[in-house]
Amino acid sequence: MTMDNDGLLKVGPDELAQSLLNRRRMLKETLPGVIRNLEAEEDSLIPKLERQINAHQRANERVAELKLARDEGQRKASGIIGEVKSVREGLMEGRGMVNLDPRWKREKLFEKLEEIEQKIQTSALDHKSERKMLDRRKKLLEENESWLADRKESNPQMTSYVEKSRELSKLYKSADKAHRGMLAAVEKARPLYEKLIVLRAELIDVRSQLDRAKELLSQSDNAIEHWERRLSDGFGDLGPGFPDLLKDSRKVTGGGASSFAGKSSSSVSRTTNSARGEGG
Repeated sequence: MTMDNDGLLKVGPDELAQSLLNRRRMLKETLPGVIRNLEAEEDSLIPKLERQINAHQRANERVAELKLARDEGQRKASGIIGEVKSVREGLMEGRGMVNLDPRWKREKLFEKLEEIEQKIQTSALDHKSERKMLDRRKKLLEENESWLADRKESNPQMTSYVEKSRELSKLYKSADKAHRGMLAAVEKARPLYEKLIVLRAELIDVRSQLDRAKELLSQSDNAIEHWERRLSDGFGDLGPGFPDLLKDSRKVTGGGASSFAGKSSSSVSRTTNSARGEGG
């Protein structure tokens, strides 16, 4: 029920005190039920939040596991790529090679692989860009494997090169598989984290309401006793904890300024003096 300013000013102290007393009595009756509902909601949210925390933690552990596998595969690939390049240089310089494709000499396959690896490791790429890099590396490896399959028999001296190149391809493929899995795991973990944040906020809000409800309930008896005494003994000075509530009212009735007007006047005065000081 709303009331305009004039109507509010017409409310007598007895009526106002009775209204406050009724509200406090109502709160004392309803708050236990409110508290039980909030406690039930808290009990329901806690296991949900715990499950979400565990799910998010498992997702993060999976991301870390796949990242470790990716890093290990890339580390091993980086370790032998120099060997493969050395064998390649030897083949290019050798004179006993049969049907060595000039195109193969010109291809900078391993340099391209190293360039891709460098970008993956050092550039701040989004998931879409990372997948494009992985697709590009996969295509390079497939082209090289196809070329190797056609040339091995006609060039016996390429055996070592073929074996090391295939080992390199295997390592990169293993690393790329782990990398793709890691990207998928990261995307899976994101909504888990978002839901975790929502549940955590809900639990904080419920606990805040619960604490407030318990605080109000603990104050109920004192508040009820306070307004019951006011209604029976009056609104003047009744001793400690019961100051004169009508002091300001009598002051305004006698022609004095209200406490609100005094504060407003003081504020205006400080603002005016400050403006004058700045102007001077």
